[in-house]
Amino acid sequence: MKVLVIGSGGREHVICWKLSQSPKISKLFCAPGNGGISEVADCVPISAEDIQGIVQFSVSEGIDYVMVAPENPLALGLVDRLKENGIVAFGPSAKAAMIESSKAFSKDLMVRYHIPTAQYRLFDNETDALEYAHNINLPAVVKADGLALGKGVIIARDKEEMESAIRAMFSEKKFGKAGDRVLIEEFLEGPELTVLAFSDGDTVLPMVSSRDHKRAFDHDLGKNTGGMGAITPGADLSMEEENQILEMIIRPTIKALREEGAPFVGVIYFGLILTSSGPKVIEYNARFGDPEAQAILPRLENDLMEVFEACTDHCLNRVSLRFKKGGSCCVVMASGGYPDRYEKGFEIQGIKACNCLVFHAGTKKVNGKYYTNGGRVLAVYADADTVDEAIDQAYEGVRNIQFRGMHFRTDIGRTGSKS
Repeated sequence: MKVLVIGSGGREHVICWKLSQSPKISKLFCAPGNGGISEVADCVPISAEDIQGIVQFSVSEGIDYVMVAPENPLALGLVDRLKENGIVAFGPSAKAAMIESSKAFSKDLMVRYHIPTAQYRLFDNETDALEYAHNINLPAVVKADGLALGKGVIIARDKEEMESAIRAMFSEKKFGKAGDRVLIEEFLEGPELTVLAFSDGDTVLPMVSSRDHKRAFDHDLGKNTGGMGAITPGADLSMEEENQILEMIIRPTIKALREEGAPFVGVIYFGLILTSSGPKVIEYNARFGDPEAQAILPRLENDLMEVFEACTDHCLNRVSLRFKKGGSCCVVMASGGYPDRYEKGFEIQGIKACNCLVFHAGTKKVNGKYYTNGGRVLAVYADADTVDEAIDQAYEGVRNIQFRGMHFRTDIGRTGSKS
């Protein structure tokens, strides 16, 4: 079968790498792909947000199956358009993807279906938001309602930070249209945890848990990024705690979306916080997390294409997920200055010598050499019998790679992660 993956980052690289191992696939494409992806798939120069271009290519090339990985094309309705043209696509409809593309939608859903989350207020103008902010306890969390590449969340610890965050979203438009509406949320305390789950709209199968590290610098300092690294498992949960998350959050969410007429087919991301009063939802994503996917999928022992098909064929209840025992770690190597301004075009050396799996995020390949081409450049992966051993091995790999201005955190898996 001919399969097309949509996207260009490290998440898409690990998906393509895993799919390339499936005997079910005769030809694998990725649009637009990157330097590393070009080693396992044919890269097609079509933007992930060029909905019409992707549909036209899929029809003309006779693509049998499309896996839509990033959030923007999901929100733009790519899965719906592909289905209209008779092409099977993995990922939620635009309506179901609203669980990520609109925080207001997801919070309202949680409140109506009694899914535990932080208390919040929604605002569509700066004046009302500032007035409300003067009368609440701090810290509090300010969130852009729409998609902001994982960066539209600001923790305000004093009034000055609160006012600055509100103005950044409304009048300064630092997050574009994503900040046209803003949520101000109760600040929750506790360790954070990510659970990704496959869903066919009825059955939902959680993967191994993970823990992302969003802040740019060690000790969870600096600005929020798309993610600087991740470990699996994300926490040492008891069976009782795992069951509580499944029964209070994961299954009720899938049921709620189905009852809203938006059955969720694809991968759903549960960003959780383990508070003293139990687990609560911080956020949903409508797709694999990045870099969580890079930490999870190499541990998956199933044929990933078979799992995808079970979701879109609505027979996920016949699947049993199997994961390699132990733990894993992936460390993101970024361009200097990320998540703000950074330079591109520097040669990357040492990838083959690092003795780890390396997934490319922002790279391009020219005459057999790799060059930096984005903010997050690489994700270096290792697994082992324990998480600590995996962390050590991943950093051994990182030490063998060099490019000008490279930046990475030195404490992935060694510190509690805060968004």
